[in-house]
Amino acid sequence: MELNNESGQLTPRVRLGRRLRRLRERKQLSLRQLSEHVGGYSHSYLGRVELGDQLPSEALVNTLDGFFDTDGVLAELLEMAHEFVIADYSRRFVSKEPEAERIQVFTSSLIPGLLQTEEYARELFRKALPGESEEERSERVTVRRRRQRIFDRHEAFYYWAIIDESALRRPMGDAKGMTGQLRHLLRIASRPHTTIQILPFAKGAHSMLGGSLTLMTLKDGGTIALVESFDSGEAVSSTKRVIELTDRFDLARSMALTDDESIDLIRRYLKEYDDEYDS
Repeated sequence: MELNNESGQLTPRVRLGRRLRRLRERKQLSLRQLSEHVGGYSHSYLGRVELGDQLPSEALVNTLDGFFDTDGVLAELLEMAHEFVIADYSRRFVSKEPEAERIQVFTSSLIPGLLQTEEYARELFRKALPGESEEERSERVTVRRRRQRIFDRHEAFYYWAIIDESALRRPMGDAKGMTGQLRHLLRIASRPHTTIQILPFAKGAHSMLGGSLTLMTLKDGGTIALVESFDSGEAVSSTKRVIELTDRFDLARSMALTDDESIDLIRRYLKEYDDEYDS
């Protein structure tokens, strides 16, 4: 459990747990008694939350806010804790996603985060962060899934993804998981204001091998960028640098298959994984 961040301050996870414990003690309740009052969430689960060993679910936090009449304080702390899970270099960038008018992303070896299924994301974190506990990985998956709610917002935005074919070819987990992931890609691609294109192996080398790039256009017309490799990243706001990165994205897009060709290729890979899963 990480009690403090690099500046010596308590992490949001620990602050949430301590606030919950104070609220419970003011009502002179044991963990078992609190469990009975909030719908049967186990006392051991509540105890892990109080110790900062585990983040609570949104459902539990909403129930606790209602029970203690805290006007959403615990929900706000949970939101802060979720933000803390996101890497420092991308935290501010990701916080701008709800304001985006357009998101353009290129990935060279993975399905983009906003398009990942829960199973795909969990397997990715399991392989990429082997030292983390299952609970920590679950928190990362939860945060990723929360970010995907951007697709459900009332005000539409444009999403354009260019995905290297290697992300389709390389299985993340088993064949069943990949069939679910590719079916999800096809569902997203069928939505309005969404374009998914595949950059095929046949095109050879391109301008963004080995990394990923996200370009986000905001409501004021400005564009910011996020460049990532496997363990680091950089948020970019310099106009000159953003233009250079946009040129790279446009070059990769010019090499990609058309929308219809991309859908056909995804379906071919889906059939291969389907056949493997059925065999």
